[in-house]
Amino acid sequence: MTYSVAVSGASGYAGGEILRILAAHPDVEIRTVTAHSNAGQPLIQHQPHLRSLAHLTLAETSPEVLAGHDIVFLALPHGQSGQYTDALGDTPLVIDAGADHRLESVADWDRFYGGDFHEPWVYGVPELPVAGSKQRERLVGASRIAAPGCNASTVSLSLAPGVAAGVLDPSDIVTVLAVGPSGAGKSLKTNLLAAEILGSANPYAVGGSHRHIPEIRQALAAARASGAEPGATADEGIRISFTPVLVPMSRGILATSTAPIVAGATDDEIRAAWESAYGDETFVQLLPAGQFPRTADVLGANTALMGLAIDRAANRVTVVTAVDNLVKGTAGAAVQSMNIALGLAEGTALSVNGVAP
Repeated sequence: MTYSVAVSGASGYAGGEILRILAAHPDVEIRTVTAHSNAGQPLIQHQPHLRSLAHLTLAETSPEVLAGHDIVFLALPHGQSGQYTDALGDTPLVIDAGADHRLESVADWDRFYGGDFHEPWVYGVPELPVAGSKQRERLVGASRIAAPGCNASTVSLSLAPGVAAGVLDPSDIVTVLAVGPSGAGKSLKTNLLAAEILGSANPYAVGGSHRHIPEIRQALAAARASGAEPGATADEGIRISFTPVLVPMSRGILATSTAPIVAGATDDEIRAAWESAYGDETFVQLLPAGQFPRTADVLGANTALMGLAIDRAANRVTVVTAVDNLVKGTAGAAVQSMNIALGLAEGTALSVNGVAP
């Protein structure tokens, strides 16, 4: 069976990456691409690297245009997907690459995003450990999928094995991320101009204000086997200091995350938690002891590479994880989740191989 696909936000970075991956997918046909201000223009004008899709023209984004497809991908700015998802009730599979359907807590949505709250969908991070299983099991047969925030999924994948195994204390998580500007989208912003970022590293959303924080707490709460105390919120006791730093690379995230070791946990038990979680995974790989990834190693790949260090002097575990924010962080996770939902081979159209140099 060939599935018909529409991709909204097709002139942007996330939409373009979804199209790049789907262009090599044997089970889909990209029939419709949409945009807002760029509607009516050739797709190739905005995505000149997508030569095989040069025949497509950007249509106006509307429920009427998106309806009638087997699969709809929404690659729109946060807060804009909900107006369309409400009108796509007859579409068999809808995948939102924005934040509108990620959060379960209305209070978190109001604090970090604002505007209308929309129901949470199945979270699109297949390898994420959840109590007793993997998120993958929840994606089988799903009709509504929320693709992850790139920073959020990177940190969650880094720490969830230790939280699930009970060897990490999630009450004192500290994570610092070097991130490329493509994660902020294509809209022109002064702080993203080349003159502002070349030769500089620039922190932003410092002091607990980044929108991906509640998403990480939510994911780690799902991983925590014991759950919260009776009467407490699911993410009670999960505290995160999260500091992203914009660096001059177009793609990539390098997340350095640390958390305290639970009393009594041995070095062997700690490393075994990650080996058990990811030993059989294709797209999340733990490097041998003493090795740590570079963002260059995952450029263009649907791969998260991580290295783990046990710092007994500080009584903390440090996990360093590299992903391509546009692939494993967004579009690759979306397509991987689509494959699972439809019962296709999970790795279809996705590669573990990066591009070098």
